[in-house]
Amino acid sequence: MWTHGKLRSTASCLGALLLCMLAIGLLATAAQKKAPTGSVFVPEKGKFNILLDGKSVGREEYEISASGGGWTAHGTTSLKPPEGPASTVTGTLTLHPDGVPLSYEWSAQAEKSNSAHVTFANGIAKMTLQLQGAHSFEQDLSFSSPLIVVLDNNLYHQYAILARVYDWSKRGTQSFPVLIPQELTPGTISVDWAGAVSADGKTYEGLKVITNDLEIVLYLDGNHHLVRMEVPSAKVVVVRE
Repeated sequence: MWTHGKLRSTASCLGALLLCMLAIGLLATAAQKKAPTGSVFVPEKGKFNILLDGKSVGREEYEISASGGGWTAHGTTSLKPPEGPASTVTGTLTLHPDGVPLSYEWSAQAEKSNSAHVTFANGIAKMTLQLQGAHSFEQDLSFSSPLIVVLDNNLYHQYAILARVYDWSKRGTQSFPVLIPQELTPGTISVDWAGAVSADGKTYEGLKVITNDLEIVLYLDGNHHLVRMEVPSAKVVVVRE
């Protein structure tokens, strides 16, 4: 037999449950508002093993995540080459949902510490470079399109971003303006669909990236996540762990 006390207790439990469900619903709605819609990106994070002539010389940890109305790609690479000093490189790139860059922060720690800050607007990259023991250096670089691809030295997750801005519905050969901040170098790259490519007994979808002096092959899974990349002429292979 129900008593008034049991009824009050049951009502209190139901009220608490409803409040809890309402709070969860509000949190889910807030999370949905933070995630940009119509984006070429999806959240991901991972690690790459960097191999030179078959031997590991470093690793990179990275994450690509939604941030407000845009996206942030952050990566840190630790290198210990057979010759030369060990180094650590960090890059943080913010982007619009369609892949157009907003800003880029880069720093390198080796025998000397260097850093750079780049802002992008209307196809112009405004760069400030700070070298240890020297005055900061500023330079503006102009590009033919606001969709500038940032491919910095030893930050391989940026090729995962390139695979996202590539138009898979068209495939074929596509050209992109490119910036290599550590070298203050603007240029153009060509990206071509390579069809099915194989590695370690598995088949992937391939992209061939061609620069002035290098040819790079990207291996992507069915969701276009970067799994592997090879630079044959440099004997470099980067493998997702």
